[in-house]
Amino acid sequence: MKLLLALLGAYLFVINLDGFALMASDKSRARRGKRRIPEATLFLVAVLGGSLGIIIGMYAFRHKTQHDSFTIGMPLILFFEAALMVICLYLAR
Repeated sequence: MKLLLALLGAYLFVINLDGFALMASDKSRARRGKRRIPEATLFLVAVLGGSLGIIIGMYAFRHKTQHDSFTIGMPLILFFEAALMVICLYLAR
């Protein structure tokens, strides 16, 4: 069980770091007029567990903060991921 929790923690750290980096990269690309990261990719990373990193990146880089799909969608994804994690941990004990 401890190994599983350690692996989950490491996975969440990496996927959230990736989400944060994607937001930084997309903001940089937007400023330079380069090809952007598709919103579907950002949402996929969020659904895979990186929603917190994307939310932090949104506000750290002031990127996508005017898009309702991000300002409402990302916190909703985070809420459901947290609820799922609490349920899983409760059932695993």
